[in-house]
Amino acid sequence: MKNTCIHILLAVLFLYTGCSPAPPDPVENGLNIQVDLTRQTGPMHHAWAMFGYDEPNYTYMKDGKKLLSEISGLSPVPVYVRAHNLLNTGEGTHALKWGSTNAYTEDENGNPVYDWTITDRIFDTYVERGMKPLVEIGFMPKDLSVNPDPYQHSWRPGAPYEEIYTGWAYPPNDYGKWAELVYQWVTHCVERYGKEEVETWYWELWNEPNIGYWQGTLEEYIKLYDYTAHAVKRALPTAIMGGPHTTGPSWRPAERYLRAFLDHIVSGTNHVTGETGAPLDFIAFHAKGSPRLRDSIILMNMGTQLRNVSKGFEVVASYPTLKNLPVIIGECDPEGCAACSMQDYPENAYRNGTLYSSYTAASFPRIYELADHFGTNLQGIVTWAFEFENQPWFNGYRDLATNGVDKPVLNIFRMFGMMEGQRVEVSGDLAYNSFTVRDSSVRGEMRDVNAFAAVSEGKATVMLWNYHDLNVFGEPVWVNLETSGLQTGTVQVTHYRVDRDHSNAYEVWKAMGSPQDPDASQVNTLEEAGRLHVIGNPVRYRVNRGSLTLPLELPGQAVSLIVLEWDD
Repeated sequence: MKNTCIHILLAVLFLYTGCSPAPPDPVENGLNIQVDLTRQTGPMHHAWAMFGYDEPNYTYMKDGKKLLSEISGLSPVPVYVRAHNLLNTGEGTHALKWGSTNAYTEDENGNPVYDWTITDRIFDTYVERGMKPLVEIGFMPKDLSVNPDPYQHSWRPGAPYEEIYTGWAYPPNDYGKWAELVYQWVTHCVERYGKEEVETWYWELWNEPNIGYWQGTLEEYIKLYDYTAHAVKRALPTAIMGGPHTTGPSWRPAERYLRAFLDHIVSGTNHVTGETGAPLDFIAFHAKGSPRLRDSIILMNMGTQLRNVSKGFEVVASYPTLKNLPVIIGECDPEGCAACSMQDYPENAYRNGTLYSSYTAASFPRIYELADHFGTNLQGIVTWAFEFENQPWFNGYRDLATNGVDKPVLNIFRMFGMMEGQRVEVSGDLAYNSFTVRDSSVRGEMRDVNAFAAVSEGKATVMLWNYHDLNVFGEPVWVNLETSGLQTGTVQVTHYRVDRDHSNAYEVWKAMGSPQDPDASQVNTLEEAGRLHVIGNPVRYRVNRGSLTLPLELPGQAVSLIVLEWDD
């Protein structure tokens, strides 16, 4: 509150005097964080601008379309979207962890019948918003499955996860028919959206074939990949094809599966052509954390997620002919089941409030730094979170919005969307670096108070966070943020904030009494509370010798974005 009042008073001073004030004095005993705009560490490419979800039919529903518009609007680059179940048999029905398109059926004589109505509706929704599909080719249509019955699962939160692995998860009974399905799909997309558009999409086979999502063998998956990649390239030689979307590589069986796939790409015998290897234009694997309860308090585990990221980068870097390929972390989240609510999994209550938003702010910069360390070509980080239609408010699903109202975590992506240009060096009183968090998570007495910064023409952005794995807010921390490398003159400073009191519809909803049937006025209030908010008004400060120091208070689980703008 003190810092907010200082910003407001300084803004009023500038308004009435026309002069730019000096910044407030640094806070004694505050943490000192330095950002040097002259020390660039790599491009601030928008790897974060990828999202995914299990239920593809939500795409064109009311809240799905609204959220996709918001996601598209917050990013300066086209956002990629990945969805499961795009080839499942069914009349467009949806359920938790399920979707269908009826793209492929067979007539009474066993002849293929293709119907792109629903897949077109999904992709149209993306393309209309300037978004692009990260096309997951899967799962197996009922008429092609070697074990089709039972086909659609009836899984619900709390049930054993293995119940989802039904007839859609099996290999094809005819690899030639599968390949022709893929060829016809890609050909149709080129005809509908144009070659230049589809050349920018990513195509990939299946999801997590090293676990129950694939009920075949490793060799059968590799065979299916060869047939799939050949069909994609036959339809569009310039298509971007990749895989294998295995689970976290820090688990040894997953690492072995990923390596076996990459070995085949490099030196295996292709099942279609008989030649060596198979086409591969990007490499994909997944990385998840593992929150738990400790004495009834949620304890996140960012280290587990970052160890999966690190091991995946290490594996890719070990293949000299592949290490420069783009890498997409195809699902990158604090844990593994977006549709598992907090009623059955109480540790998932982190998803509603600022523990999720501060975790996201603290983890993504470490992924960029790990990619730098291994020299890998990080292309994308897919957040597996979207929305769930017609579900209770703030039910603890891993989603970005609930009933059309944005959760705090979505505002972290709004912040990332404002960061452009080149990443720059951050130093100072930092208790944790990327390798400490990877190896030990954030479990010490000190909180992870750190920053991520970028500079572009006439603008610098600094994201700061106050995070700890244990869901305890603790006392606020004062930070003296020193930004050097500025030009002499003045800079305008705007302060965006996500915390318990700002950009947080969840806390407002709880203050309303947690209504499950809010009226129109309450919904409007929640929608406004869910937007990204500014603390005070923008203030123009004088720069002293190319440097500006700003004191700010960071409560527990708070994330701030400081935007500095100047005239060149």
